Amino acid sequence: MSINESLAQGSNILIYGAMTAYTFAMGSFAISLAKGRRIESLEESATRVASTSPQVRKGATLTLNSPAVSTSLSNTDRLGEGRRSGNIGMSLTWLATFLLGGGLVFRGISANRLPWGNMYEFSIATAFSVSLAFCLMSLNRDLRWLGLFIVIPILLDLGVAITVLYTESAQLVPALDSYWLAIHVSAAIICMGAFTVGAALSALYLGAARVEERIADGQTPGRFGGLARRLPPSDRLDLMAYRIHAFMFPLWTFAVIAGAIWAEAAWGRYWGWDPKETWAFITWVIYAAYLHARATAGWRGRKAALVCLIGFGTIMFNYFIVNIYVNGLHSYSGVN
Repeated sequence: MSINESLAQGSNILIYGAMTAYTFAMGSFAISLAKGRRIESLEESATRVASTSPQVRKGATLTLNSPAVSTSLSNTDRLGEGRRSGNIGMSLTWLATFLLGGGLVFRGISANRLPWGNMYEFSIATAFSVSLAFCLMSLNRDLRWLGLFIVIPILLDLGVAITVLYTESAQLVPALDSYWLAIHVSAAIICMGAFTVGAALSALYLGAARVEERIADGQTPGRFGGLARRLPPSDRLDLMAYRIHAFMFPLWTFAVIAGAIWAEAAWGRYWGWDPKETWAFITWVIYAAYLHARATAGWRGRKAALVCLIGFGTIMFNYFIVNIYVNGLHSYSGVN
């Protein structure tokens, strides 16, 4: 079947348009973050965190008038000064998401197939999944403070896709010509989108928690204090990250199982310890450990967040290193 070059070029134009919108959204979110303030001040968060810490239970006290602790923010500051810029950033992110989704649709129609048959298309689909997850989450909560940390990874992903991974629209290779492409790969794309948002929240949690701990100990906020003042309390960041991973982990489990079933249909075995299969399983084990650690009293907070980030690191390793540089049965991504 021939390729519709006009639609393929239209896909490229829409993707470049999405990147332009994301770039302006990044600037708007940066302005919003620079001017914004969180509703609960660092001092209030530190007091609440310290009230349940072992030191306070032993009789230690914490006051907001400590020399190392600045006074609470005024009500005007707490409302935030970057609302307008944040609203512009959210609007541009929604626009970019629609443009990116349109680029995917055009790419698929141009070849009359699903638009994730190689690494370039998978990268575009993953960026769309990250952006869509962020936009949908923003419908029932204010996430303008998170926008900058979502848009930057999306732009980096799209930049790598169009400069390093780009391939012309073409028909699927025989190994991918299966209905399992819609089942297994789409599940993996959705999970990667959600896990990216979860990793961003976990990284921000580590910074915010460190600042709150310093304040609770009577120290200055440190170099991350300015950023922490513009983020929600650390316990909220931790809970948001946990809920995302707890919700998506069953889908990642399904993706791994679906991949094994597809492998049996394509290669005559469910599991052969192919490099990509192996690292997908390693990722599953680490995220299972994260959920277990998060549910265990002694491993909540920083330790669990580090496990989460290690799990996301294995996804990135599998995606870029294994796909591009390691030979295996999955080496038909279009770049190796």
